[in-house]
Amino acid sequence: MKLLKDNKMRLVLKIMFLISCILFAIPSIMYMIKYKTLCNFQLYFKFLLNDLPNHWQTFAYLFVLTLMTIFYFLIIKNRKKLFDSQKKYSLLIYLIMIVTIFIAVVPFTSSDVYYYLGIGRINSTYGQNPYYTTIKEFVEQGDNQKYLQSDTVLKEGYSNYWSNTTVVYGPTWTLICSSIAKLSFGNIDIAILIFKLISAIVHLLNCYFIYRLTNKKIFVILYGLNPFVLIEGIANVHNDMYVVLFILVALYFLLKKKKLVVSLMFLSFATEIKYFSILLLPFIIIYYYRKEKPGKRLAKCIEYGVIFFIMLAIPYFIYFRDIQVLNGIVAQRDRIAKGIYVILLKYFYNIPNVIENTKNILLLSFVIIYFFTCVTLLYKKEIKFRNMMQIYQKFLLVFLFFLITNFQPWYILWLFSCMMWQNSNDMKLVLILAIASQFANSIFILNSEGWENGVIFCFILIATLLYVSKNDNNRRKKIEQNCTN
Repeated sequence: MKLLKDNKMRLVLKIMFLISCILFAIPSIMYMIKYKTLCNFQLYFKFLLNDLPNHWQTFAYLFVLTLMTIFYFLIIKNRKKLFDSQKKYSLLIYLIMIVTIFIAVVPFTSSDVYYYLGIGRINSTYGQNPYYTTIKEFVEQGDNQKYLQSDTVLKEGYSNYWSNTTVVYGPTWTLICSSIAKLSFGNIDIAILIFKLISAIVHLLNCYFIYRLTNKKIFVILYGLNPFVLIEGIANVHNDMYVVLFILVALYFLLKKKKLVVSLMFLSFATEIKYFSILLLPFIIIYYYRKEKPGKRLAKCIEYGVIFFIMLAIPYFIYFRDIQVLNGIVAQRDRIAKGIYVILLKYFYNIPNVIENTKNILLLSFVIIYFFTCVTLLYKKEIKFRNMMQIYQKFLLVFLFFLITNFQPWYILWLFSCMMWQNSNDMKLVLILAIASQFANSIFILNSEGWENGVIFCFILIATLLYVSKNDNNRRKKIEQNCTN
């Protein structure tokens, strides 16, 4: 009787999380039933309940997100009972069900996907080099505006905030976007659907490689069913999920296949999407040659560093004319959003060059500390991969919160690529921080997007960091006291 009751409760918990995900998707489904298309979609930072005022939309968003979060953490707590090891594919089937729901969610808190597709379209269909020509420049040349009537992918890209900026990503991402845009035949709805289907596959591949790297379902659940990952990765189709995939594959070939060159190749793919991935380069090479003497390690770092940069450079030759090919990377550093720099902009704007000076000081400090950390690893006698990943994650956190001026919540996805090797407190920090960012997004649903609202968003994340850190310190002190007594 007790066994029957337990089985029933497990089923109820799975169904409740499923229902909460469906509730999250319902406004998007209602929108698509009503309008039939995403062409001219302008409801960014609305919960797609466009007949309701902003405060009710915000309440609905927070209510459903709270339900998803509660059931997510309950699933983590009861994971061993919910996904019996004897039922080999139970977790995979459940993941596919959840992922399918989020394919139906309209990207309502970000419009980046339209920029991705727009640059892909001018490259694949109109033969433009997106590293030298912006979407806006192409459309406004001659009579090219005529294409907006029949090409809704180009039309949405032209309307995007980034339409006057050349490509801000590396060639790997441009080639992916160009392929998807070509397959869409200029129809924005087909393009978004293809993009979401591919992102769903990428999500499942990430779950697969997480399992292959750890052999533990807990990490698959932490990542695969995480509301933050589902919303930012599949619903909003951000390319950070693809970066996570390439990093996981790179680590898989390093740890499981012992193939350094293949590992570096996938790391180069990740770097060609988001350049932060290069921070992992010395860690991979040093770990591979951990049994060698420091001099040999240094020589191999130089040798394989050169090989890596050759791999990195080759795809750029598809688009290369001159150094302007890198202008897009600089463009991102010139924009300010949602991070600590919005606080400087709001409260310390009267200090001359406060943002530029802060940025330069922090960058210089980061480079110096990073350099000496790598040198220390070269001379370290015993190197453990877990310890290296914990060091790498600390650098990633600093890079994320202190060096990026145009901070966006989906960047937190980067931390999931190495979360499996962190201690329990740091894992908890990543999970809570990620989900807190989604709750903080309610500020924009309530008040619309704007840098002033980014200040509140940033304060919420800082408060989350401080709260989690304080609780961890208190728990650590209690453990120490108990051990002493």
